[in-house]
Amino acid sequence: MEFTLPAVPLDFEWIVPPTECGLNDGVLSASAPAQTDLFIDPASSETKLTAPRALAAAPDGDWRLSARVRVTFRDAFDAGTLLVWIDDTHWAKLCFEVSPSGVPGVVSVVCDGVADDANAWPVADPHEGVWLRVTRHGDAYAFHAGSDGRRWEFVRNFAIGTGPAQVGFVVQAPTGSGCHAVFDHVEYAPSAPSDLRDGS
Repeated sequence: MEFTLPAVPLDFEWIVPPTECGLNDGVLSASAPAQTDLFIDPASSETKLTAPRALAAAPDGDWRLSARVRVTFRDAFDAGTLLVWIDDTHWAKLCFEVSPSGVPGVVSVVCDGVADDANAWPVADPHEGVWLRVTRHGDAYAFHAGSDGRRWEFVRNFAIGTGPAQVGFVVQAPTGSGCHAVFDHVEYAPSAPSDLRDGS
C-alpha cells in the first residue's frame, strides 16, 4: 500500500504491512502485530526484520525528516520509530520506546552488519509523545529529538554506507501482543542544519 503526506515530497510504501493503518489529515497511524522487531543481535547475530515499515526513496543530497511520535505502550520495547534503510544489514532507527522497567524514552539503533542499542534519555511526558528527526548531511546521518518540534537535542551522528537510501516509519512490538503508533506533524526540508549540536 502506497501513500503520501502533505508537504512531504516522498512516496511511501508499506514494505512490511501493519495489522492496521490509517491516514487522516496528514496523521499516519499504524499497528504492529505481536513479536515483531527490527534488530540484528550483536552477540548472536539473530536477525528479526519483521516490524511493519513504510519507506520512501530518499532524495540525493542533504535533507531532514521529522515527526511527532506517540505510542500506546503495553510491553517492553514497544516503539514508534523513524528509519533510514540501505539494505538488510545497513540501517538505523530513532525510536520512542518503552524500557522493560516501563519508562518511555528516546532510543537509537544503528546497524552496520549487526546492530547496536543506545538509550538517549527518558521522556518526561510520554502522553504528549516526542519529536524525532533524521538528517542526512553529506554521506552521514544524524538523529535528534525534542519535546516541541522547535529545539532539537543531539542524539548521535553516524554513517552506514553510501548506497541508495530509503527513509520512513516503523512500528514494533518485540516482546508483546502488539503496538500502535501515531506520527503527526510530519515535515521535510531539503537541507541539513548548519550545526548539529546547537539545538537548531
